[in-house]
Amino acid sequence: MRLLTTLVALLVSISLVSPTWADSFTFTAIPDQNASRLQQRFGQVAAYLQEQLGVEVTYIPVKSYAAAVTAFRNNQVQLGWFGALSGVQARQRVPGSRAIAQGYEDQFFKTYFIAHRSSGLLDGMGDGNDKKNKQFPLAIANHTFTFGAKGSTSGRLMPEYYIRQHLGKAPSESFRRVGFSGDHNRTIALVGSGAYEVGAVNYKVWEKALAAKKVDPQQVQVIWQTPPYPDYQWSIRGDVDQRWGEGFSDKVKAALLAINQPELLAAFPRSAFISAANSDYEPTRKTAVAIGLIDER
Repeated sequence: MRLLTTLVALLVSISLVSPTWADSFTFTAIPDQNASRLQQRFGQVAAYLQEQLGVEVTYIPVKSYAAAVTAFRNNQVQLGWFGALSGVQARQRVPGSRAIAQGYEDQFFKTYFIAHRSSGLLDGMGDGNDKKNKQFPLAIANHTFTFGAKGSTSGRLMPEYYIRQHLGKAPSESFRRVGFSGDHNRTIALVGSGAYEVGAVNYKVWEKALAAKKVDPQQVQVIWQTPPYPDYQWSIRGDVDQRWGEGFSDKVKAALLAINQPELLAAFPRSAFISAANSDYEPTRKTAVAIGLIDER
């Protein structure tokens, strides 16, 4: 009995001096790229925010876009780096939550449609990657097509919207086979291997892969880019001030907007972070409602 009492006392003392996950200001990010890349990026962000905010900051990875939204809803995380669609979904589930910052480039994001040479869609395009067609490529109909993650703005929402607009049918009716790769790097790999003839990919991820020579431009090229739309943003729960003190959410926003370290900006990659508001993503919400991905509210 004395031993048990001693063990309990020891555990209590450890809990009092050792910060727990629940004590941390915790954030996550949609898994739009491979896990090791995300860990490197957001580990740096956690260290930066901890220094700026004066509280323990923890990054926790999630395995899906839906898991990121669920973690935000359940208060397992208080801050999220979301795409436009997942941000709308997360904020709808937590009253008072708001978008607070976005990358400068996120004001005018784009999706690239890429195609494998075996599709026949690259014929006559030259090197293709700097000659993106202005007209929607109607010839993609009846090919095989892969989106990214089901909850991705650039990998699913916006490309599906334009597919429906121009082909007049749902993707399942427009293509011989439709897939969801799970992330943008995987989309590039699947189209690059010829497993799918056409795919939709975040333009930032594509350009990074191209610059790193992870794409063979003789086999895979960009055939179309969407009009610009708002995308990624940092969203924060509406109740953080109750937990960490009045003005804490504004302090988080100020810290994000103040990021100017080249290595942090390059990890996203973004040239700067600027202020964002929920209203910036109202077009996203309306688009998602129009194609049935979220309910009207």
